[in-house]
Parts: sequence; C-alpha cells; structure tokens
Amino acid sequence: MTSMAAARSRITPDSSDIDPSGTQAETGTDSDVDEPETGPLRRCAVTRDRLAKEVMIRFVIGPNRDVVPDLAARLPGRGIWLSARRDVLETARTRGAFAKAARGPVTVPPDLTPVLQAALARRIGDTLGLARRAGQAVCGFQKAREWLSAGRAGLVIEALDGSVDERARFLGRFAETMRVVQPLDGATLGTIFGRDHVVHVVVAKGRLAEMLVIETARYAGVSGQAVAIQAKTEHPARPGDGDLDMQAGK
Repeated sequence: MTSMAAARSRITPDSSDIDPSGTQAETGTDSDVDEPETGPLRRCAVTRDRLAKEVMIRFVIGPNRDVVPDLAARLPGRGIWLSARRDVLETARTRGAFAKAARGPVTVPPDLTPVLQAALARRIGDTLGLARRAGQAVCGFQKAREWLSAGRAGLVIEALDGSVDERARFLGRFAETMRVVQPLDGATLGTIFGRDHVVHVVVAKGRLAEMLVIETARYAGVSGQAVAIQAKTEHPARPGDGDLDMQAGK
C-alpha cells in the first residue's frame, strides 16, 4: 500500500467512536488539542484519528474569532486539523468541534464546505497553470499521448465532462498503470491552457504532479465526488510545498 493510500485508510473511524445517530463522536481530550504541530501526522478534531497532514485541512482562528481555512498550512497560530471529508466538515460546523478545539466561541461560515470546495478547485487550477508555464504539462490528444509513450507522464488529468470511451481510447495500455484524476471540466481546463475546451492533460513526473494528486484527493473528499480514478503516490508533497508564489520553471 502506498503512503497516500495508507494515510487514507486510517480515515475510516473505529465503530466504537460512532454515536447512535451515525455521526462520529468527539472523544478528544484537552491534551489532544494541545498537541504540537510537528511531524508528519495531525489529529482530526472530529474523528480523533491521527492522519498524514496531506489528507487533512488546517484551520486557524482569526482576530475576530472567525474560523479561517489554511489550505497551505502556513498561517500563524495554533492549527485545528480536520480530515478532508465532507461529512467531517459538516460535523465540525454543526456540532461545535471548532469551538471546543479553540476553547471558546467562534464564528463558523455557514457555507464552509462549498467555500472550501471552490478554494481547492482554484488551487488545482493554479497548480496546473504553474505546471503549464514551467513546461511540465501539455494538453491535446497527440502531444499528451507522446508524453505517455515516452514515459514522461507522472499524472493524467481528464476533463470531468469527457466521455468514458474517449478516455479509454486515450489511455489505451496505460489505463491500468497511470494515475488519472478528473477534478475539472473541459472548459476550465481550456482556460488554463488558452483554449476553448481541453479533455486530455499530462503532467510530467515531479513535485507538481504530486501536489496535484494531493489537491485532487482533498477536493474529492470535500466535494464528495469521485474525481480520483487512481491516486497512487510514493512521495507525497506537503500542502505548502512549492506554493503558488513559486516562480514557473524553478
């Protein structure tokens, strides 16, 4: 099992942590809340599971006691970490998990989940745009197939609204071995590449491909959509790695 798959496998709660209503109970202690933000794992404020931070979302409390998402995990202050899952986010929003972790009243946006979903989609688009400008991503059936055949591909991105038959024709013999995700529709992919519509994108092996795997996995969890066909990674990037202030080509 790869490191990302292993991390995701730990998201499933133990049955003893589920209350009769079907929502996971908040069983944490004050010592859990005060855990230092060091090492590769973080404790979810709702499930109490310790997970790889790459499959989680960090929040901080702003000066006005607002709950602020920190997708890059860089904002100052003690973080509140949640599994990147729609049900976990809704439980935290409606059952006081943020206030408990912050040890005081906080303001939670009522549209927290859709706001996060949109922000993660922007991060995917921005990271893919960075890969394009750095010469690490190409689009179009022919060019993308050339990269596949040459062994340059680290990730395939297919349009969310593309046809299953066309995707199968494009992937061919690579369908069983290549990582494939489909978080964005063809029009959005087209905007990134300066075209009206794009169906097939290949991203070169490297850090940007790994960042896209992580962001699409988080987006899938938050949106509740099966945008990741396969999402295997052996060297996961961190949410803040190579963040969007890095220059194309570096």
